[in-house]
Amino acid sequence: MAKLLYSATASLDGYIAGPGGDMSWLTEHLTGDNPTALRLLAEVGAILAGNTTFGGDDPNRGTDNEGAFGGQYHGPAFVLTHRPPAEPPQGVTFVSDLHSAVAQAKEAAGDRYVNVLGASVARQCIEAGLLDEILIFFAPVLLGDGVRIFDQPGGARVRLAPIADESAHWYRVVH
Repeated sequence: MAKLLYSATASLDGYIAGPGGDMSWLTEHLTGDNPTALRLLAEVGAILAGNTTFGGDDPNRGTDNEGAFGGQYHGPAFVLTHRPPAEPPQGVTFVSDLHSAVAQAKEAAGDRYVNVLGASVARQCIEAGLLDEILIFFAPVLLGDGVRIFDQPGGARVRLAPIADESAHWYRVVH
């Protein structure tokens, strides 16, 4: 059965996007091979993203590397939104309910990961007790402002258990 994994690259001060969703800061940190990211890409069976993330800034916009995993991901994508487009892009399913979006993405992923993209969807998955794992890559930069990895003032404490990995911070959500 598919697992729900939130993965992101963050600045050392905990931001995954700059002010206004700016992702240009990430471009200089996407160089070289990353064995963990390559392993993850091979294990992703579907993507679940929020509408802001889906339609947002891409540090590789306008290049051959545009899209998820530097343009290397070519599989089903599900977008959680209450405002689907009149004509959805091919291969993208727009869903208005979190539980339905997760169920559809898990079905599409089979026994592989559903990779959650976007802080808001990740927060909603945690609140609903649906998230299984978190994988965070840290870039050596301090952004100072923007979109946090997780931002829920007054939110509940969530326990995590480390998953051994040498190049990233990967955790299992303890239920």
